Amino acid sequence: MATLTAATSRTNNTQILSKAFQVSATADAIATYGRAKETAYQLGKALKEIKRDLERAYVGVDNAAVTGSESAAREMASATQQISNSTDAGSNSTDALTEAKLLVAGQAAFNAGSDPSVFMIKPADAQIVAGFAASSGRNREFAQTKQLVNVIDLYVSPYGEYKVVLNRHQLSTHAFLIEPSMWRSAVLRPFSRTLLAKNGDSDKHYVVGEYSLKHMNFGADHMITGLS
Repeated sequence: MATLTAATSRTNNTQILSKAFQVSATADAIATYGRAKETAYQLGKALKEIKRDLERAYVGVDNAAVTGSESAAREMASATQQISNSTDAGSNSTDALTEAKLLVAGQAAFNAGSDPSVFMIKPADAQIVAGFAASSGRNREFAQTKQLVNVIDLYVSPYGEYKVVLNRHQLSTHAFLIEPSMWRSAVLRPFSRTLLAKNGDSDKHYVVGEYSLKHMNFGADHMITGLS
């Protein structure tokens, strides 16, 4: 009789992200070109910046969860801490991404029962992936067109099809083979703005939210580590 393995319960912490900005009453009263009131403009900027901070917390750092205390902020575990399968590209500073490394990762993911559909890379690696098409034995046809398209949006491997996605905020040392349906952005408190106590002739605004990253199955994805 087969022995069933009990499901493993995974946990993560929520992390508070905040950003403050201050606008004088004069700046809000005068007419500006190309935008509405200064407060609305600065609020839009703050929201974009804090969303970028959230993206970095997800994939831009290799960060273990921190419980938090009176002296240390609570932090979430990043994506790298929630992917159990990886392929090490090496420890040298010149270990660039190669097609061979992608195939090794794809085979490892396939053998582990994973079915990733997205290959997420840093912008600099997009040029390397585009170069896959120029490998020995592969040809490009230019006879009927004056356009040169030097990009690969979909890589079809023996182990599956991967949509190539660039992420300017991810770790430069990593490339990810992921299945997006396995990931969730957990929201305890959505981003909101609070008007703090008035500071002289200006208003101080505080944007805050509390989020975490949830992975449905730590073995569902794969990553290539140690890239230059």
